[in-house]
Amino acid sequence: MNLSALDTVLCPIRREGWPFIFAFALATLVMALVAAPLGWVGLVLTAWCAYFFRDPVRVTPTEAGLLISPADGLVQSIGPALPPPELGMAARPRTRISIFMNVFDVHVNRVPMDGEITALAYRPGKFFNASLDKASEFNERQSLRMTSTDGKDIAIVQIAGLVARRILCWAEEGRHMRAGERFGMIRFGSRVDVYLDDGMIPLAIVGQSALAGETVLARSLEPGENATARAGEVR
Repeated sequence: MNLSALDTVLCPIRREGWPFIFAFALATLVMALVAAPLGWVGLVLTAWCAYFFRDPVRVTPTEAGLLISPADGLVQSIGPALPPPELGMAARPRTRISIFMNVFDVHVNRVPMDGEITALAYRPGKFFNASLDKASEFNERQSLRMTSTDGKDIAIVQIAGLVARRILCWAEEGRHMRAGERFGMIRFGSRVDVYLDDGMIPLAIVGQSALAGETVLARSLEPGENATARAGEVR
C-alpha cells in the first residue's frame, strides 16, 4: 500500500464518534449565541472531539511471529502479571505489556496477531486513573483471549480509565482476525494490556510511544533460540 502525505493528515472519523461531534457542535452554537468568546472555546473542543475519534490507516508488518501493538500510547510497563481470571487461562504469571492512552492518542484498538478469538469476557469495575498499576485489577475491562496462527495463546485487555466510561469491542468469539484489524475502542483515555505466551520475547521498551497496528511489541522465539528483553535510554 502506498500512502500519500495527504493520507497521513486527512484520516477517517469513526462513525461511533459522530453523535459526540454533533453534540459538541450544537453546544458550541449555543455558547456562541450566549457570548462570542465562548463560541471559540466550543469550536476548539469540537475540533478536539473530531480529532479524538480519528481512525488513521496503518501499515501492519506481516512477518510471522510478530506481536503488533493493539493501541496507540505510551509503553508504561513490562513485567510479570496474572492474566484476567475470567478468560480461563492458567493462573501463572505471564509477561504483560501495558500501553497507556491519553486523550490525544488514537483510541481505536487493533488485533496484535493473526489468529482466532477464543474467549471474550467483560467485567465491570472502578475507574481509577489508567496509568496506575491497580487499574489492571480493579477497573472496568473487556478481555479477549486469542490463539495465533503459530499456536501462541495471548490475552488483550481493554481497561477503562479515569474519564473513560465506555469500552467498545467488535470482536466475536470464534472469529479469525488478522493483525492490525480493528476490534474495538475506548472513550476517553484508557489503557490496553497484552499478556504474552511462553516463548515470546518483548521488543518494546518502557517509555516508548507505540502505534496500534504498526509498532512491534514482541516476537516468538525460534526453537532453541535464547534472547533477552531490549534495554533503552532517554536521549
